[in-house]
Amino acid sequence: LQWSSPPEAIERFKSQEIWFAPPQFYELCRLCNFSSLHELHEFSSDRALEGCERWMPVMLTASDGSMQILPGDELYPEDPDYTGEKKLIMSTDKKVEDLMKEGSVFHRIVIKTINNLAVYVNIQPKYKHKNPVMINSRSDYNSRL
Repeated sequence: LQWSSPPEAIERFKSQEIWFAPPQFYELCRLCNFSSLHELHEFSSDRALEGCERWMPVMLTASDGSMQILPGDELYPEDPDYTGEKKLIMSTDKKVEDLMKEGSVFHRIVIKTINNLAVYVNIQPKYKHKNPVMINSRSDYNSRL
């Protein structure tokens, strides 16, 4: 085991040293909003009574990749399958790039390969949450978490 800050963990993920599932990648990107544990604690305390939202990513398979569509995205279904009973499968013959060009309201994780994920978010998060931060390299963000 090795301790890593969220930006360091993302870099290790991108360099294929470690792997985690898309939801954990998303959450690590959200943790990058905070440069210290104290800052994270303050945020958590301040928004604790705001509420929370239950949501489930919906997989969309494109011709050349896939996406996890999240609430607020224009492609997110009105009645998502929270239990797996409906076996809702979304697919298209379009390419991921075309879906991105056609869209305007994003809350999605684009999965290019197992270690090549990208989060696209341009919606306002509910309940005073923070949107994920995308990091290009470790030097772009100085975290002390």
